[in-house]
Amino acid sequence: MPSFDIVSEVDLHEVSNAVDQANREVGNRFDFKGTDSRIERSDAVLTLHSQSEFQLRQMQDILHNRLARRGVDINALADEEVIVRGNRATLATTIRQGIDQDTARQLIRQIKDSRVKVQAAIQGDRVRVSGKSRDDLQKIISSLRESAGDLPLQYINFRD
Repeated sequence: MPSFDIVSEVDLHEVSNAVDQANREVGNRFDFKGTDSRIERSDAVLTLHSQSEFQLRQMQDILHNRLARRGVDINALADEEVIVRGNRATLATTIRQGIDQDTARQLIRQIKDSRVKVQAAIQGDRVRVSGKSRDDLQKIISSLRESAGDLPLQYINFRD
């Protein structure tokens, strides 16, 4: 019985490379000289440090460009509020990994509403879809791509 998995994963090695490139660019730019502006990565959290919110937004734009060039979907980032204390501003950005239960239920509901004869089941942080024909599974993939939400999805383990 053919099946595939729906996941939401980000290559953290590519994120590290993009952060390194963004830090190098921030260090070389004239408007950031002497500001001690930097981007730090710890596990799935990116923290941007600078002197003002305006500079943080510039750094965020640089980071997003570097991530996009490395093939990381920007929709996988969840920004928090900017914290300004004195002459320091910080912005924490979380990298969302996996599909949470509510999103998985929405995906299953969307699959069932498509009226294609397939079965979908939540398996941890992924959704497994199986059906009798390969064409049905490809219809499901195309319908999910058309109605893409705010979370980037990948379709892996396609098996016949």
